[in-house]
Order: sequence, then structure tokens, then C-alpha cells
Amino acid sequence: MTSSTLISNLTQEWVESLQRWHLDLLSIPATVITLATLLADPVLLTCIFLSRALRQETRYLLMANTLTADMLFLVLNLAMVICNATRAQMSWLVCQLITAVTVTTYSCAILTITLMVVDTYAAVCWPLRYHDLLPPARTHRILLGVWVLAALYPLSLVIMMEVERKNPHERVAVCLVLFSLGFIKLKTNGWIYVYFFVTAVMCAILIFVCYIRLYMVTRTQGIWQSRFSRARVTLLAHGVLLLLYFSPGFVFIMELYLFQRKDISQDLRVWVSTVNMCVFMLLPRAFAPYLYGLRYREISDTLMQWLHQHRRLSQTTVS
Repeated sequence: MTSSTLISNLTQEWVESLQRWHLDLLSIPATVITLATLLADPVLLTCIFLSRALRQETRYLLMANTLTADMLFLVLNLAMVICNATRAQMSWLVCQLITAVTVTTYSCAILTITLMVVDTYAAVCWPLRYHDLLPPARTHRILLGVWVLAALYPLSLVIMMEVERKNPHERVAVCLVLFSLGFIKLKTNGWIYVYFFVTAVMCAILIFVCYIRLYMVTRTQGIWQSRFSRARVTLLAHGVLLLLYFSPGFVFIMELYLFQRKDISQDLRVWVSTVNMCVFMLLPRAFAPYLYGLRYREISDTLMQWLHQHRRLSQTTVS
């Protein structure tokens, strides 16, 4: 059976499961969450890029990169959700490019939040050398390297698949990252599964080690004694957000595993993939502007200052 026939049959079965369980309705909360997040992220990005002081700090550059990757991911993910819900036909090449960029933005966000934890560790452990280790220019180069690293593997897989494809004008009614990477996984003997799993585990271990070291370095400073100390609340907030970022990735790895199993119900695959795409992957991006952004006093002060200036200008114009 050719790959075109496999894609056609799988798409038809997928659509039937979506209609049977009315899972297209999940596009409604996905749209609401995405639009709400796309209203908050540009505000924080504006605060960072228009403030000279914030642009000079590594943690805010890392945050801005995470928010940028999240916004691109949300736009592409919403486009796929709407196209799948309306059964809009698109070429397989366009679908693969969208999924490759989606994987790139998701991977970039994961790598950047990992660097945010490493940055915090460096700032606490080497406060005197911190600014020499990570000046803004070096941070810009690191972020460029993160984007290249995140894009290299998915884009190379797309190129490899297109070179081998016999029907370049094939069209599909359902475009999913799972389909693209699932079929690539069949051709690469499972190496893509190993790539994503090992990368996610390495980032998770690095974050865990950094937090353990941070606790060991700061435990004698008295910041952990109070049950509701700022350090505890900050660690809890960041821990929840990191869990929300990493969990959908591990769920997606499980999706790739289920995609190959013949003894798994198609309805189960559709349920897991649709809920992960429309809910789980959106939650961390919805919480990030508030837990990572507004919690930083410099950003909240800059935002309040601009709001007061805008209010005074409006009052002056009216009078």
C-alpha cells in the first residue's frame, strides 16, 4: 500500500471519529484560549522591547524569545485546528511545512525555558561574573543558535520526505503534526521518537539539577523558612508552568507510540491527539504571560507607567 493511500485512509477514519464524538467542538475553547493569549503576549513583548533597561537583561530577552515562539506556535496551531474543523483541503507539502514550523516553535520554547532556569542558576551562583558571562550580545547569539537547533531536525525531515514523495500535488483534509511525524517515523525506523524523548528528558534533568543546586546554595540564607515566602511561591509557580510546558510534549511522544500500534482503538488516538492539541498545549502559553511576565516587578512597573501615561494623554486630549 502506497503512502498516499495510507494517508487517505487514515484521514477518512480520523474524520469519522471526530464527527462521531463531536470533537470539533474543542476548537471553540482552543480559539478562545489562543485569542486571549495573543492579546496578552504582545503587551509584554512591547514592554520588553521598548524599555532599554529590560532589553539589556538576559532573563527578559529569554522571556521575549519564549513569548515570540509561543505566539508563532499559537497562530499555526489555531490555523490547523480551524482547517481540520472545516475540512479545508491543503497540499501535503504546505501541511508538512506548517507542522515543521510548529515543531520548531514548540522545541524553541522548551529550550528557551530551560535556558531561563540555567540563567537563574548562573545569576544566583555567580553574581559577580554573571553579566560578563551573559552580556546581551552573547544572549542574542545563543537565541539564534536555539532557533537554528530547533529548526534543523524537523526541516531536514521535511526535505527528506519531499525528495522521496512521488505525488507532490497530494491534498489532505486533516493536517496534524502527528500524521507528518508519524509517517516520518515509519521511514526513519523510530529515530524521531528517540530524538524527541531524549531531548525532553535531557532538558527536564537539567532543570531539575539546576533547581536542586539552587536550593542547596540558598538554603542557608533564610529565604525558605516561611511557608509562603517569595522563594517558595516563585518556585511553585515556575514548577507548575514547567510541568504544563513539558507534559504535552510527553503526551505527544505517547501519541507517536500509539500511532504505530495496531491494537489501539482509533477513537483513543483521536481523543488523545485532539485534547492535547486543543487544550493541553495551550494551557502553558495562556498562563505564561501572567506567571512569567506580570510576576516580574520591572515589567509590571513598566506596564503601569505606560497605562498612566496613556491615561494622562487621553485626559489632556479630552480637555
